[in-house]
Amino acid sequence: MDAETFKQLFLPLHPRLYRAAHALLGNAEDAEDMVQEAYLKLWHKRDELDIRTNIAAYCIALIRNLCFDLMQTKRYTAEEPLPERMPEMPDADAGQRLEERDEWAHVKQLIARLPRQQRQVLWLRDVEECSMEDIEQATGLSAVNIRSILSRTRKKIREQFNRLTGDLQ
Repeated sequence: MDAETFKQLFLPLHPRLYRAAHALLGNAEDAEDMVQEAYLKLWHKRDELDIRTNIAAYCIALIRNLCFDLMQTKRYTAEEPLPERMPEMPDADAGQRLEERDEWAHVKQLIARLPRQQRQVLWLRDVEECSMEDIEQATGLSAVNIRSILSRTRKKIREQFNRLTGDLQ
């Protein structure tokens, strides 16, 4: 396989590979490193790869394995805080925006306390807006497990948020 064919096959997968790595590792720099390492491995095996197989699934599995290998090393402890992403309300007044910002801060705290698997699945689905298939490939979970985790996690956050905001009012 020449360089041009390699680029055409694998570079369009970069966003999906990055999202999968970021969801597993929770760290942007490590996620990018894993994607680059995956590209390096793919390049070295370019003549052995069968392009008739599902390239995307193969690459996601490779990323997942690389991330798991990294997480098993003792040096890996990185966790990135949740982003400051908050839905903007253009018609909201200053008081309403301040209240929404406070609520978002509470939600971020609740998400940060979730077990790693719940946080990853919630992040992939609700923040990164990944498809169920992408989440399955990134986590190795079945669609049924993913739906169950999402349902329980959302319910848990909703209950804790209501309890927290009820205590503040």
